[in-house]
Amino acid sequence: MTLDLIRPPALVPGDTVRVVAPSGPVNRAKAAPGLALLESWGLTVQVSERIYQRWGYLAGEDRARAEEFNDALADPDVAAIFCTRGGYGVTRIIDDIDFAVARANPKPVVGYSDITVLHQGLYVHAGLAGVHGPVVTTFQFDHDEHTARAWRNAVMTTDPIVVEREPRETTAAVTTGEPVAGPLLGGNLSLVADAVGTPTCPDYTGAIVFLEEVHEEPYRVDRMLTQLLRSGVFDRVAGFALGQYTDCDDSGWGVDVTEVLRDRLGELGVPMLGGLPLGHGESPYAIPFGTPARLDPEAGTLTATAAVS
Repeated sequence: MTLDLIRPPALVPGDTVRVVAPSGPVNRAKAAPGLALLESWGLTVQVSERIYQRWGYLAGEDRARAEEFNDALADPDVAAIFCTRGGYGVTRIIDDIDFAVARANPKPVVGYSDITVLHQGLYVHAGLAGVHGPVVTTFQFDHDEHTARAWRNAVMTTDPIVVEREPRETTAAVTTGEPVAGPLLGGNLSLVADAVGTPTCPDYTGAIVFLEEVHEEPYRVDRMLTQLLRSGVFDRVAGFALGQYTDCDDSGWGVDVTEVLRDRLGELGVPMLGGLPLGHGESPYAIPFGTPARLDPEAGTLTATAAVS
């Protein structure tokens, strides 16, 4: 069953937002610039000391992280949920998320990387659009003003989100085909592949699939794409939007990630637009998850309906 898509209300100054840590452990100093940026938008930012807990490579035990997220979903005073960082951990708690509450109390959830798992689950089981964009700790880095503006626009305006191809990006050469339209799904390649065969794997039929990755050598990208192709989940996609493949360098085999993307995804014969500044690279933008979108390889643009209404 496909649920009707819900686009939660856009934020306005004065709204209260909750910052959560559903994945890896959080460094207090690295979170500070992002928290200050949210406050500069006129938002009231709720931050619990719990987000700074550590349990090995996780931001606290599974039950604590799941309860924290569910509490933010259920709180009627919380207008949006911002994730502190990715890393690893959401797959351990995704089956404990209260999707019924998420649908009854729709609010934007913002994050990328490991947060891809949350976007998938909320879309599949609650019909909720999300924002695939920077996490709070991203702003420890010296991103340009475009990243901060895109982050804000994705949650505080209902304007369509337009991302233009950047010729300097590694994947820019993987661009071919006619314009196509469909719901925008995908995210971090590792988590897209990891979801295959699970209850939170979306139906990609007719979708524009966005993919990005970080710290994976070309042969590992090949392995994940091959798994996705063999599983059949990409058999009827409309096209691919390719983001940043950051530090996905060849280690001596003489094959780069651009060649892998062209070889593996090219088998499907659908339009592809590469070179989009989306992912873990320099100055990443924010885009909706689940909303209608248009991919135009000729114009070099990806245009999506806002995740908020």
